[in-house]
Amino acid sequence: MDLEKLDNPLLSLSIPAEFPAMNSAVYANFPTKYGVQLGEKLFHDKRLSGNNTISCASCHQQAHAFTDQQAQAIGIENRVGLRNTPPIQNMAFLQFYNWDGNILQLENQALVPIITHEEMNSSIVEVMEKLKDDDSYKQLLTYSFGDGNFSPDRIYKSLAQYAYSLISANSKYDSVMRMEHPVEFSTQEARGFAIFKLKCASCHRGALFTDQSFRTIGFPINSHSSEAGRARVTGKASDQYSFRVPSLRNVAYTAPYGSFGQFANLMDLLNYLDAGVLESENLDPYLKNNNNRIPMSALEKEDIIAFLKTLSDPNFIKK
Repeated sequence: MDLEKLDNPLLSLSIPAEFPAMNSAVYANFPTKYGVQLGEKLFHDKRLSGNNTISCASCHQQAHAFTDQQAQAIGIENRVGLRNTPPIQNMAFLQFYNWDGNILQLENQALVPIITHEEMNSSIVEVMEKLKDDDSYKQLLTYSFGDGNFSPDRIYKSLAQYAYSLISANSKYDSVMRMEHPVEFSTQEARGFAIFKLKCASCHRGALFTDQSFRTIGFPINSHSSEAGRARVTGKASDQYSFRVPSLRNVAYTAPYGSFGQFANLMDLLNYLDAGVLESENLDPYLKNNNNRIPMSALEKEDIIAFLKTLSDPNFIKK
């Protein structure tokens, strides 16, 4: 069947010129009108879980920039996951996914929560069996892929398309950078931006406010035996407790912070960095060279937080 005749056009994404290049996987699975609709429907469907109580959206809540306000993700039967739920935003422009970067393209991510004991505790076969007779899915599948039949690949692709479509680039910061009169930083926000560039931007740089690197920054350690950070992927001692530098866009919506929610709020996090982080052989050089801390005065912390709040995109979190 000719998909062009089904009128399933590629989605028109509003991509800021300053954003980094897209993950190469996006070009092989570019968001389409109905592919995104199918992915969004699957994203909110609790039948993806073993007992029909948990959807992707249960942990990735749009009102919180697709996080859940939990220190660690809570899955089926209130099972506690290993890590904090990461936000879903600007995913098309990331080269690594998850805290340890074990996924390189989103099409390979969707199966993980479905089969994980602490998350959905199901299987892709079980999911397809539950959904195969749903006429609304048959219609979306037909317009997305040419017929009404489920396959694992179609589920993975449509969920990825939905995630790729979630672009956040309309914060106060963006308006100021675009010189949209009369929007401008307050005196405190401007001070915070200047301090941020001096003390934070070595990791949180660029349009996404992340350099997409993996770093050990001496945060309190998750004692779970399965946790080793990036070393879980590479097997290298030098990657022990290294984690992907998170984007700071919409950070005001995504508390608590850290790989397992170590910090309840931004002030707690900044206070910890100021007081001194845990020593380790692979501690990031920026911290090692500053006596394992990022010194900040009380006023500087308030100013930095004021700036970070300008990275909030209120339209992005609206349903």
